[in-house]
Amino acid sequence: MPDQTHAIVHLDLDAFFAAVEALENPDLADKPVLIGGRPEARGVVATASYAARAFGVHSAMPMARALTLCPQAVVLPIRHHLYREYSRRVMAICHETSPLVEQVSIDEAYIDLTDQVTTWEQAISVAEQLQGRIKAEIGLSASLGVATNKLVAKVASDRDKPGGLTVVLPGEEAAFLAPLSVRALWGVGPVTAEKLAEMGVTTVGDLAQLPQQELQDRFGRHGASMARMAQGIDERNVVTEHEPKSFSQELTFSQDITDFNALRQQLWQLSQGVGRRLKRKGLAAETVAVKLRYSDFTTLSRQMRLSMPTDDEQEIYQAALVLLRRAWQRGRAVRLLGVTGRGLSPPVGQLSLWEDRSQASR
Repeated sequence: MPDQTHAIVHLDLDAFFAAVEALENPDLADKPVLIGGRPEARGVVATASYAARAFGVHSAMPMARALTLCPQAVVLPIRHHLYREYSRRVMAICHETSPLVEQVSIDEAYIDLTDQVTTWEQAISVAEQLQGRIKAEIGLSASLGVATNKLVAKVASDRDKPGGLTVVLPGEEAAFLAPLSVRALWGVGPVTAEKLAEMGVTTVGDLAQLPQQELQDRFGRHGASMARMAQGIDERNVVTEHEPKSFSQELTFSQDITDFNALRQQLWQLSQGVGRRLKRKGLAAETVAVKLRYSDFTTLSRQMRLSMPTDDEQEIYQAALVLLRRAWQRGRAVRLLGVTGRGLSPPVGQLSLWEDRSQASR
């Protein structure tokens, strides 16, 4: 591309889980379909077909609530193995389009076309061909955004769903973002958006009018980042490989738990799961965290940094148990429990916690 301009495509598969199920069972086409946990087990919606979304259903909604809004919906369990296979086929087509592909989730990827094209017309044509191949060869609908950077390409892919292709030409980034809500920007969640609203800022265009120093004084480093994003600036490269930053295991109980011994048993199972994943990847966690959600959906998180990174489930469990004792209010009903290992690195040669103690007692 001329003048070092990048050409980045963001690809997002539309209602992916539900679309796969409709390919496997054509009778589901155009029907309201919900993928997720059963309502009696207090499951949540992982994906809703567009027919279901018309009733106000969305992902992360409790399944019981979704069925209240759309009682005629077909509810199906999540079939990860099936979705992974379809995802693999889509990503293979992406890799045939460009060697620089960053898969960020099972249904989402960035493709860097910078070295594959010489003009923007070519970049748009390649994106159209990619979208067409995914539809013709696999049967899935994808929404694409084409822009000079990842931020704008991501926002663009969400502009015209399902099956749209939105192009933001060089120099038009700030104008494209200006009318959108500040929530369209990465890292601007409800709390930050509320603080910005107090400053009279509700759109990206409003944000772009504020001096960077004012934002930095109010929000620190995140303020400086928001100022750049509001101008449509994003210097991140497409990264072809990612190291995991954490491993988590969570469980939503079919019935609330109020007994500490029962919580301890679940905590041990979750700690074992985290330990197994760490060993499988040849990594150790420097920090252990516990997540606790009560029956009223109040959610607490506590974390502890270990003296030495570990992949041992006993050590993970002991740290998690300390955190659980600190976080849990005795007798209060718990809906969800989770354990996370963070600060991952290759394990170093060390004695386990138990070997340390046994040697110290000699």
